[in-house]
Amino acid sequence: MSEREAATDEREELRRLTSAVGAWLEVARASGAVGVPRSAARRSAASGEPTAAPAVPSARAEVAAPAAALPQRAAAKPVTRVSPPPVSAAPGAAPPALSDRGQGLQALEGEVAACSGCGLASTRTQTVFARGSGSAGLCFVGEGPGADEDATGSPFVGAAGQLLDRMITGMGLDRDEVYVCNIVKCRPPGNRKPEPAEIAACRGFLERQLALVQPAVIVALGATAVHGLLGTGESITRIRGNWKLYQGRIAVMPTFHPAYLLRTPSAKRAVWDDLQAVLRQLGRPVPERKA
Repeated sequence: MSEREAATDEREELRRLTSAVGAWLEVARASGAVGVPRSAARRSAASGEPTAAPAVPSARAEVAAPAAALPQRAAAKPVTRVSPPPVSAAPGAAPPALSDRGQGLQALEGEVAACSGCGLASTRTQTVFARGSGSAGLCFVGEGPGADEDATGSPFVGAAGQLLDRMITGMGLDRDEVYVCNIVKCRPPGNRKPEPAEIAACRGFLERQLALVQPAVIVALGATAVHGLLGTGESITRIRGNWKLYQGRIAVMPTFHPAYLLRTPSAKRAVWDDLQAVLRQLGRPVPERKA
């Protein structure tokens, strides 16, 4: 090889090295690392040895490398994401928009008003659908309408309803932000307990109602509500205060019906314990109980 050819090869090699170092610097600058670490530079200067040029990463390696492997670049802290409870009208479906939910409930109320699926349709004054917005994420489910509810078309407006309102206020909530409904939508004659066929006739309405409202917590008031929601025949005294699940996804707190509390005031302490558990489940503060 002639002297001229050797010089040409050296210049070509220097050009390739310069290009490679320039490419590496672009990658390092993009990743937030610039220059050679000071400790390495000091060691090289003290020893008199040349600092080796870093290897140039390939485009494939740069794409595949994790952020933590890049020089002097702090890895981003993982973001903790908390998924909300299911709020869809059906498992896997998108949550209904507020306008769609309102329209759906209004249409469902019309269907309930026209229902003649059981014998209660012939004795009712009117159907009793629900009250409240449910914006607090809480739903109370009772047994069925009484005489006052049958006359007004709204659930829990009699003496038991007034006690329920005081319970809701005691929880630090407004009655209008809590959704209230019943297992059956028509008054059984003489305020008797609804029969299994009557509960079954209304079950589809209740399921669609709750699917649209999508409460985070349901409070089941009394044995009939527990049976209608969960299908269990356990007594309310046995199941009260024990968390259950509605359709495997919505927390249910069984407790005594306000009508029972009017007859048995000593049970109010137990119900307040249940309502405190509900507030904690909702992530809300627990107010001090007034004497």
